[in-house]
Amino acid sequence: MSNEKLEQLRSDLDAVNLQLLELINRRAELVQEIGKVKLKQGINRFDPERERQMLNLIVENNKGPFKDSAIQHLFKQIFKASLDLQKDETQKALLVSRKKQKENTVVTLGPVEVGGGDPVLVSGPCSVESYEQVRQIGETLKANGLTLLRGGAFKPRTSPYDFQGLGEEGLKILRQVADEFGLKVVSEIVTPTDIEMATQYVDVIQIGARNMQNFELLKAAGRVNTPVLLKRGLSATIEEFIHAAEYIVSGGNSQVMLCERGIRTYEKATRNTLDISAVPILKQETHLPVFVDVTHSTGRRDILLPTAKAALAVGADGVMIEVHPDPDVALSDAKQQINIPQFNEFVAKLRESGLYKESAPVL
Repeated sequence: MSNEKLEQLRSDLDAVNLQLLELINRRAELVQEIGKVKLKQGINRFDPERERQMLNLIVENNKGPFKDSAIQHLFKQIFKASLDLQKDETQKALLVSRKKQKENTVVTLGPVEVGGGDPVLVSGPCSVESYEQVRQIGETLKANGLTLLRGGAFKPRTSPYDFQGLGEEGLKILRQVADEFGLKVVSEIVTPTDIEMATQYVDVIQIGARNMQNFELLKAAGRVNTPVLLKRGLSATIEEFIHAAEYIVSGGNSQVMLCERGIRTYEKATRNTLDISAVPILKQETHLPVFVDVTHSTGRRDILLPTAKAALAVGADGVMIEVHPDPDVALSDAKQQINIPQFNEFVAKLRESGLYKESAPVL
Protein backbone atom coordinates (compact mmCIF):
# COMPACT_ATOMS: atom_id res chain seq x y z
CA MET A 1 0.00 0.00 0.00
CA SER A 2 2.87 2.37 0.83
CA ASN A 3 4.43 1.73 -2.61
CA GLU A 4 1.14 2.61 -4.30
CA LYS A 5 1.01 5.83 -2.27
CA LEU A 6 4.56 6.70 -3.27
CA GLU A 7 3.87 6.10 -6.93
CA GLN A 8 0.73 8.20 -6.74
CA LEU A 9 2.65 11.08 -5.15
CA ARG A 10 5.33 10.80 -7.79
CA SER A 11 2.68 10.86 -10.50
CA ASP A 12 1.13 13.96 -8.93
CA LEU A 13 4.60 15.55 -8.80
CA ASP A 14 5.18 14.83 -12.49
CA ALA A 15 1.87 16.48 -13.29
CA VAL A 16 2.80 19.56 -11.27
CA ASN A 17 6.20 19.68 -13.00
CA LEU A 18 4.48 19.72 -16.38
CA GLN A 19 2.12 22.44 -15.20
CA LEU A 20 5.10 24.48 -14.02
CA LEU A 21 6.83 23.92 -17.35
CA GLU A 22 3.76 25.12 -19.22
CA LEU A 23 3.48 28.21 -17.01
CA ILE A 24 7.20 29.01 -17.26
CA ASN A 25 7.08 28.79 -21.04
CA ARG A 26 3.95 30.93 -21.10
CA ARG A 27 5.81 33.46 -18.95
CA ALA A 28 8.71 33.31 -21.40
CA GLU A 29 6.41 34.14 -24.30
CA LEU A 30 5.12 37.18 -22.41
CA VAL A 31 8.69 38.25 -21.66
CA GLN A 32 9.59 38.05 -25.35
CA GLU A 33 6.60 40.23 -26.22
CA ILE A 34 7.66 42.73 -23.57
CA GLY A 35 11.17 42.68 -25.03
CA LYS A 36 9.85 43.60 -28.47
CA VAL A 37 7.85 46.52 -27.03
CA LYS A 38 10.88 47.75 -25.05
CA LEU A 39 13.06 47.53 -28.16
CA LYS A 40 10.65 49.66 -30.20
CA GLN A 41 10.38 52.23 -27.42
CA GLY A 42 14.12 52.26 -26.71
CA ILE A 43 13.56 51.18 -23.10
CA ASN A 44 16.29 49.46 -21.08
CA ARG A 45 15.73 45.72 -20.74
CA PHE A 46 16.50 45.68 -17.03
CA ASP A 47 14.02 47.51 -14.81
CA PRO A 48 15.05 47.08 -11.13
CA GLU A 49 11.93 48.80 -9.79
CA ARG A 50 9.64 46.45 -11.70
CA GLU A 51 11.65 43.44 -10.49
CA ARG A 52 11.31 44.59 -6.89
CA GLN A 53 7.54 45.05 -7.32
CA MET A 54 7.18 41.51 -8.65
CA LEU A 55 9.29 40.04 -5.85
CA ASN A 56 7.30 41.90 -3.19
CA LEU A 57 4.02 40.65 -4.65
CA ILE A 58 5.29 37.08 -4.75
CA VAL A 59 6.62 37.15 -1.16
CA GLU A 60 3.39 38.71 0.13
CA ASN A 61 1.46 35.76 -1.28
CA ASN A 62 3.90 33.06 -0.17
CA LYS A 63 2.09 30.57 2.08
CA GLY A 64 5.03 28.16 2.52
CA PRO A 65 6.55 25.70 3.02
CA PHE A 66 9.36 27.57 1.19
CA LYS A 67 10.85 30.43 3.15
CA ASP A 68 10.64 33.90 1.61
CA SER A 69 14.41 33.91 0.96
CA ALA A 70 14.16 30.64 -0.99
CA ILE A 71 11.24 31.93 -3.04
CA GLN A 72 13.12 35.15 -3.85
CA HIS A 73 16.14 33.14 -4.96
CA LEU A 74 14.06 30.90 -7.25
CA PHE A 75 12.25 33.80 -8.89
CA LYS A 76 15.45 35.83 -9.31
CA GLN A 77 16.79 32.95 -11.40
CA ILE A 78 13.62 33.05 -13.49
CA PHE A 79 13.99 36.83 -13.86
CA LYS A 80 17.60 36.42 -14.99
CA ALA A 81 16.61 33.84 -17.60
CA SER A 82 13.89 36.23 -18.75
CA LEU A 83 16.45 39.01 -19.28
CA ASP A 84 18.49 36.61 -21.39
CA LEU A 85 15.41 35.95 -23.52
CA GLN A 86 14.94 39.68 -24.08
CA LYS A 87 18.63 39.92 -24.95
CA ASP A 88 18.19 37.20 -27.56
CA GLU A 89 15.23 39.08 -29.00
CA THR A 90 17.32 42.24 -29.26
CA GLN A 91 20.16 40.31 -30.91
CA LYS A 92 17.75 38.97 -33.54
CA ALA A 93 16.87 42.53 -34.45
CA LEU A 94 20.45 43.64 -35.13
CA LEU A 95 20.85 44.85 -38.68
CA VAL A 96 24.34 43.31 -38.94
CA SER A 97 23.11 39.90 -37.79
CA ARG A 98 23.16 36.91 -40.11
CA LYS A 99 19.64 36.21 -38.86
CA LYS A 100 18.54 39.55 -40.26
CA GLN A 101 20.31 39.16 -43.61
CA LYS A 102 21.34 35.76 -44.97
CA GLU A 103 23.44 36.92 -47.93
CA ASN A 104 26.90 38.44 -47.46
CA THR A 105 27.32 42.18 -47.61
CA VAL A 106 29.64 43.00 -50.50
CA VAL A 107 31.50 46.33 -50.46
CA THR A 108 32.52 47.50 -53.92
CA LEU A 109 35.79 49.43 -54.07
CA GLY A 110 36.60 50.20 -57.66
CA PRO A 111 37.30 46.99 -59.58
CA VAL A 112 37.08 44.70 -56.55
CA GLU A 113 34.27 43.40 -54.38
CA VAL A 114 35.17 42.91 -50.73
CA GLY A 115 33.23 40.00 -49.30
CA GLY A 116 32.38 38.72 -52.75
CA GLY A 117 34.36 35.50 -52.43
CA ASP A 118 38.00 36.17 -53.31
CA PRO A 119 40.29 37.49 -50.53
CA VAL A 120 41.89 40.92 -50.83
CA LEU A 121 45.00 42.64 -49.50
CA VAL A 122 45.21 46.08 -47.84
CA SER A 123 48.70 47.57 -47.56
CA GLY A 124 50.57 50.75 -46.72
CA PRO A 125 52.56 52.57 -44.04
CA CYS A 126 51.49 52.97 -40.44
CA SER A 127 51.85 56.75 -40.77
CA VAL A 128 51.97 59.11 -43.71
CA GLU A 129 55.31 60.90 -43.34
CA SER A 130 55.92 62.50 -46.75
CA TYR A 131 54.82 62.43 -50.36
CA GLU A 132 58.02 60.63 -51.39
CA GLN A 133 57.47 57.89 -48.79
CA VAL A 134 53.86 57.25 -49.81
CA ARG A 135 54.70 57.40 -53.51
CA GLN A 136 57.27 54.61 -53.19
CA ILE A 137 54.65 52.42 -51.55
CA GLY A 138 51.98 53.36 -54.08
CA GLU A 139 54.32 52.38 -56.88
CA THR A 140 54.98 49.04 -55.15
CA LEU A 141 51.28 48.30 -54.73
CA LYS A 142 50.66 49.06 -58.38
CA ALA A 143 53.51 46.77 -59.43
CA ASN A 144 52.00 43.94 -57.38
CA GLY A 145 48.53 44.42 -58.88
CA LEU A 146 47.11 45.85 -55.65
CA THR A 147 44.74 48.80 -55.46
CA LEU A 148 43.98 49.64 -51.83
CA LEU A 149 46.44 51.95 -50.08
CA ARG A 150 46.25 52.38 -46.32
CA GLY A 151 48.05 55.03 -44.30
CA GLY A 152 47.58 56.96 -41.08
CA ALA A 153 47.11 60.73 -41.19
CA PHE A 154 45.56 61.04 -37.71
CA LYS A 155 47.43 58.86 -35.22
CA PRO A 156 46.03 58.24 -31.72
CA ARG A 157 49.17 57.40 -29.73
CA THR A 158 49.68 56.13 -26.20
CA SER A 159 52.18 58.88 -25.43
CA PRO A 160 51.24 62.51 -26.13
CA TYR A 161 54.87 63.09 -27.19
CA ASP A 162 54.80 60.54 -30.05
CA PHE A 163 54.18 61.47 -33.68
CA GLN A 164 50.47 62.25 -34.08
CA GLY A 165 50.31 62.29 -37.87
CA LEU A 166 50.12 65.02 -40.52
CA GLY A 167 46.35 65.43 -40.28
CA GLU A 168 44.54 66.71 -43.36
CA GLU A 169 47.86 67.23 -45.15
CA GLY A 170 48.46 63.48 -44.80
CA LEU A 171 45.09 62.75 -46.38
CA LYS A 172 45.95 65.03 -49.28
CA ILE A 173 49.18 63.10 -49.85
CA LEU A 174 47.33 59.78 -49.84
CA ARG A 175 44.78 61.10 -52.31
CA GLN A 176 47.48 62.51 -54.60
CA VAL A 177 49.41 59.22 -54.71
CA ALA A 178 46.24 57.17 -55.08
CA ASP A 179 45.11 59.23 -58.06
CA GLU A 180 48.55 58.94 -59.62
CA PHE A 181 48.54 55.11 -59.51
CA GLY A 182 44.82 54.38 -59.69
CA LEU A 183 44.55 53.27 -56.06
CA LYS A 184 41.87 53.51 -53.37
CA VAL A 185 42.57 55.15 -50.00
CA VAL A 186 41.78 53.87 -46.49
CA SER A 187 42.74 56.04 -43.52
CA GLU A 188 41.77 56.37 -39.89
CA ILE A 189 39.60 59.22 -38.63
CA VAL A 190 39.50 59.87 -34.90
CA THR A 191 37.12 62.83 -34.49
CA PRO A 192 33.42 62.96 -35.48
CA THR A 193 33.79 66.48 -36.85
CA ASP A 194 36.49 65.30 -39.29
CA ILE A 195 34.29 62.68 -40.97
CA GLU A 196 32.80 65.02 -43.57
CA MET A 197 36.20 66.50 -44.37
CA ALA A 198 37.72 63.03 -44.74
CA THR A 199 35.18 61.95 -47.35
CA GLN A 200 36.85 64.40 -49.76
CA TYR A 201 40.05 62.33 -49.69
CA VAL A 202 39.40 58.73 -48.60
CA ASP A 203 37.53 55.83 -50.15
CA VAL A 204 37.30 53.95 -46.85
CA ILE A 205 37.06 55.46 -43.37
CA GLN A 206 38.97 53.42 -40.82
CA ILE A 207 37.86 53.49 -37.19
CA GLY A 208 40.73 52.22 -35.06
CA ALA A 209 40.83 49.92 -32.08
CA ARG A 210 41.03 52.74 -29.55
CA ASN A 211 37.88 54.30 -31.01
CA MET A 212 35.76 51.18 -31.46
CA GLN A 213 33.44 52.42 -28.71
CA ASN A 214 33.66 56.12 -29.54
CA PHE A 215 29.93 56.16 -30.09
CA GLU A 216 29.72 59.69 -31.46
CA LEU A 217 32.36 58.77 -34.05
CA LEU A 218 30.42 55.61 -34.96
CA LYS A 219 27.23 57.64 -35.36
CA ALA A 220 29.02 60.18 -37.56
CA ALA A 221 30.36 57.36 -39.75
CA GLY A 222 26.82 56.05 -40.04
CA ARG A 223 25.62 59.32 -41.53
CA VAL A 224 27.87 59.21 -44.61
CA ASN A 225 27.94 56.86 -47.61
CA THR A 226 31.68 56.16 -47.48
CA PRO A 227 32.58 52.53 -46.60
CA VAL A 228 33.94 51.97 -43.08
CA LEU A 229 36.63 49.58 -41.84
CA LEU A 230 35.98 49.03 -38.13
CA LYS A 231 38.74 47.53 -35.99
CA ARG A 232 38.10 45.48 -32.86
CA GLY A 233 39.05 47.16 -29.60
CA LEU A 234 42.01 45.99 -27.54
CA SER A 235 39.83 44.42 -24.85
CA ALA A 236 36.49 44.22 -26.65
CA THR A 237 34.37 41.10 -26.69
CA ILE A 238 32.97 39.90 -29.99
CA GLU A 239 29.51 40.99 -28.83
CA GLU A 240 30.76 44.52 -28.14
CA PHE A 241 32.49 44.54 -31.55
CA ILE A 242 29.27 43.54 -33.31
CA HIS A 243 27.26 46.19 -31.47
CA ALA A 244 29.82 48.85 -32.45
CA ALA A 245 29.22 47.91 -36.09
CA GLU A 246 25.49 48.11 -35.45
CA TYR A 247 25.88 51.78 -34.48
CA ILE A 248 27.20 52.53 -37.98
CA VAL A 249 24.72 50.39 -39.91
CA SER A 250 21.74 51.62 -37.87
CA GLY A 251 22.76 55.17 -38.80
CA GLY A 252 22.21 54.39 -42.48
CA ASN A 253 25.66 53.28 -43.70
CA SER A 254 25.50 49.58 -44.56
CA GLN A 255 29.01 49.44 -46.08
CA VAL A 256 30.84 48.22 -42.99
CA MET A 257 33.84 45.89 -42.88
CA LEU A 258 35.18 44.35 -39.67
CA CYS A 259 38.85 43.91 -38.79
CA GLU A 260 40.28 41.58 -36.14
CA ARG A 261 43.60 43.09 -35.02
CA GLY A 262 44.44 41.14 -31.90
CA ILE A 263 43.32 41.59 -28.32
CA ARG A 264 45.27 42.33 -25.14
CA THR A 265 46.10 39.28 -23.01
CA TYR A 266 48.87 38.30 -20.60
CA GLU A 267 50.95 36.90 -23.48
CA LYS A 268 54.17 38.81 -24.30
CA ALA A 269 55.46 36.76 -27.27
CA THR A 270 53.43 38.94 -29.64
CA ARG A 271 52.31 42.56 -29.51
CA ASN A 272 48.71 41.41 -29.10
CA THR A 273 47.03 38.00 -29.21
CA LEU A 274 45.45 37.25 -32.58
CA ASP A 275 41.97 35.85 -31.91
CA ILE A 276 41.79 33.77 -35.06
CA SER A 277 38.55 32.15 -33.90
CA ALA A 278 36.88 35.58 -34.15
CA VAL A 279 36.95 35.31 -37.95
CA PRO A 280 34.59 32.32 -38.38
CA ILE A 281 32.44 33.54 -35.48
CA LEU A 282 32.01 36.98 -37.06
CA LYS A 283 31.33 35.38 -40.44
CA GLN A 284 28.71 33.17 -38.84
CA GLU A 285 27.07 35.81 -36.66
CA THR A 286 27.15 38.73 -39.12
CA HIS A 287 26.91 39.24 -42.87
CA LEU A 288 29.78 41.77 -42.96
CA PRO A 289 33.21 41.26 -44.58
CA VAL A 290 35.98 40.37 -42.10
CA PHE A 291 39.66 41.32 -42.31
CA VAL A 292 42.65 40.35 -40.19
CA ASP A 293 45.40 42.86 -39.45
CA VAL A 294 48.48 40.65 -39.13
CA THR A 295 50.80 43.59 -38.39
CA HIS A 296 49.14 44.91 -35.24
CA SER A 297 48.02 41.52 -33.96
CA THR A 298 51.53 40.03 -33.98
CA GLY A 299 53.97 42.94 -34.03
CA ARG A 300 56.47 40.47 -35.49
CA ARG A 301 57.79 40.44 -39.04
CA ASP A 302 58.83 36.77 -38.84
CA ILE A 303 55.28 35.42 -38.46
CA LEU A 304 53.32 37.72 -40.75
CA LEU A 305 53.08 35.16 -43.55
CA PRO A 306 51.84 32.18 -41.48
CA THR A 307 49.28 34.32 -39.65
CA ALA A 308 48.05 35.72 -42.97
CA LYS A 309 47.67 32.15 -44.26
CA ALA A 310 45.80 31.21 -41.09
CA ALA A 311 43.45 34.18 -41.52
CA LEU A 312 42.58 33.20 -45.08
CA ALA A 313 42.28 29.53 -44.14
CA VAL A 314 39.54 30.28 -41.60
CA GLY A 315 37.58 32.42 -44.04
CA ALA A 316 38.83 36.01 -43.76
CA ASP A 317 37.83 38.25 -46.66
CA GLY A 318 41.17 40.01 -46.57
CA VAL A 319 44.45 40.72 -44.82
CA MET A 320 45.93 44.05 -43.73
CA ILE A 321 49.69 44.52 -43.55
CA GLU A 322 51.96 47.54 -43.03
CA VAL A 323 54.86 48.30 -45.35
CA HIS A 324 57.43 51.14 -45.21
CA PRO A 325 60.35 52.03 -47.51
CA ASP A 326 62.70 52.14 -44.50
CA PRO A 327 61.00 50.74 -41.37
CA ASP A 328 63.98 51.44 -39.09
CA VAL A 329 63.40 55.19 -39.39
CA ALA A 330 59.58 55.08 -39.40
CA LEU A 331 57.92 57.64 -37.13
CA SER A 332 55.54 54.98 -35.77
CA ASP A 333 55.50 51.17 -35.45
CA ALA A 334 59.10 50.93 -36.69
CA LYS A 335 59.66 47.41 -35.35
CA GLN A 336 56.67 45.74 -36.98
CA GLN A 337 56.52 47.19 -40.51
CA ILE A 338 58.24 45.36 -43.35
CA ASN A 339 60.28 46.93 -46.14
CA ILE A 340 59.43 46.84 -49.83
CA PRO A 341 61.49 43.74 -50.79
CA GLN A 342 59.99 41.84 -47.84
CA PHE A 343 56.54 42.97 -48.92
CA ASN A 344 57.07 41.76 -52.47
CA GLU A 345 58.15 38.38 -51.11
CA PHE A 346 55.14 38.28 -48.76
CA VAL A 347 52.69 38.85 -51.62
CA ALA A 348 54.40 36.27 -53.83
CA LYS A 349 54.43 33.56 -51.15
CA LEU A 350 50.85 34.27 -50.15
CA ARG A 351 49.82 33.69 -53.77
CA GLU A 352 51.91 30.53 -53.95
CA SER A 353 50.05 29.14 -50.93
CA GLY A 354 46.86 28.78 -52.98
CA LEU A 355 44.83 30.56 -50.30
CA TYR A 356 45.23 33.83 -52.17
CA LYS A 357 44.40 33.27 -55.84
CA GLU A 358 46.84 34.86 -58.25
CA SER A 359 44.11 35.27 -60.84
CA ALA A 360 41.70 36.86 -58.34
CA PRO A 361 41.17 40.65 -58.21
CA VAL A 362 43.32 41.92 -55.36
CA LEU A 363 43.57 45.02 -53.18
